[in-house]
Amino acid sequence: MIIHVIQKGETLAQLARRYGVEVAQIEAANELPDRDRLLIGQALVIPLLAQRHRVQAGETLRQIGQRYGVTVREIIRVNRIRDPERINPGMMLYIPARRHVVEAGETLSQIAQRYGADVQELMRINNIRRPASIYPGMVLYIPFERPVIDVNAYTIEKGEEGARQVREVGEYLTYVSPFAYIMRADGGLELINDTATIQAAQAAQVVPMMAITNFTASDPGSRLASTILRSRELQDTLLTNVIQIMKRKGYQGINIDFENVFPADREQYNQFLQRAVDRLHPEGFFVSTALAPKTSANQKGLLYEAHDYEAHGRIVDFVILMTYEWGYRFGPPQAISPLNQIRRVLDYAVSVIPRNKIFFGFQIYARDWLLPHQQGQEAQTFDMQEAIRRAVRYEAPIQYDSASQSPFYRYTDQQGRTHEVWFEDARSAQAKFDVVKDYNLRGISYWVLGYPFPQNWLLLQSNFRIRKIG
Repeated sequence: MIIHVIQKGETLAQLARRYGVEVAQIEAANELPDRDRLLIGQALVIPLLAQRHRVQAGETLRQIGQRYGVTVREIIRVNRIRDPERINPGMMLYIPARRHVVEAGETLSQIAQRYGADVQELMRINNIRRPASIYPGMVLYIPFERPVIDVNAYTIEKGEEGARQVREVGEYLTYVSPFAYIMRADGGLELINDTATIQAAQAAQVVPMMAITNFTASDPGSRLASTILRSRELQDTLLTNVIQIMKRKGYQGINIDFENVFPADREQYNQFLQRAVDRLHPEGFFVSTALAPKTSANQKGLLYEAHDYEAHGRIVDFVILMTYEWGYRFGPPQAISPLNQIRRVLDYAVSVIPRNKIFFGFQIYARDWLLPHQQGQEAQTFDMQEAIRRAVRYEAPIQYDSASQSPFYRYTDQQGRTHEVWFEDARSAQAKFDVVKDYNLRGISYWVLGYPFPQNWLLLQSNFRIRKIG
């Protein structure tokens, strides 16, 4: 996919001509609220099969074209290069996909084997319904090699709504985790209406992952966690209840999310995780945890101190880093998931946790703060599509913060109040995917389904192959 940032005066018709696609394709890919009202700074996904290449010192377009099996002319056209002899190191180029002209007698299986591609993937990107429907002279796009990752998503919606969310994006998921079973002080669990979500997951070849937690919107859960972690008997009761629910409901693993744990209970938490693994592994279940975003082993604060990265990395099957919420809804306006801060977390995490056990946490919601910010004032939370609709409504040009790799804008409402909105767009999503590749992480975990963000899913699929289990 190509990401294009709107400049003054540009129209969809111009973009369609430039990239050789239909206006309707751009409109549909981005689910634009108004095709005739584009914003300066708005990032659009152009649905053209392409990958990015950063020019290295001494490289020529001819060498780059040979490397990827495409013509220099195609690279020049897509990137609008005026002087092919002057490309600079560090310059980012879009490389269009290779094309194959079907010859008489060729089968789709033979073509896939020739390029080391998957038949189903060839069918998907070329809109082929049946392998036998290809014909001589037909032009096929050949998919790029992409790393394989696991993708998890949490959902807080129950019943049919949770199921609908899974059906909507199930093709992009390895796991889905209905959030959450809340622990009780007696080792029991508050049940949730997750049956429809689990059934939808199984139908989409998505692994249901049970989530348990100690906190609620009204209780940080510190004392509850302490009560359980200081009693071997309560832990055994809790794990017995977990196993019974997992077997009855069809869960294949668990995500343990103890938050706001007293620092004095750190070692007890580690011991509980080992007991959980010792109980669940023989039953065929995996164990994962959710971790606050730490930048050092000794980071202070109730959110961090009891989360022992090294111990979690050693004991459980994988961890989900909650790398979001810098832009807290009750705090001052800022990027919700700033990449400069996330890199600090990852630098520490990979030093003590195997990379193939780490999930990058990715939030898919936007926030709108009133200015000037007052302590305790709550920002409004909504989806990325609403962020664009709001910017269009108030004709707010979109800016992009290079440090946090996040888009934002300001606008004045009908009451004369100033707002600041931070959100995600195609650029920030791509930047996060690049980080997952740079750090060679196991995967991505989304918080939370229910916030439409069509650009994300298109880019996710163009960057990675999503692992399906079973």
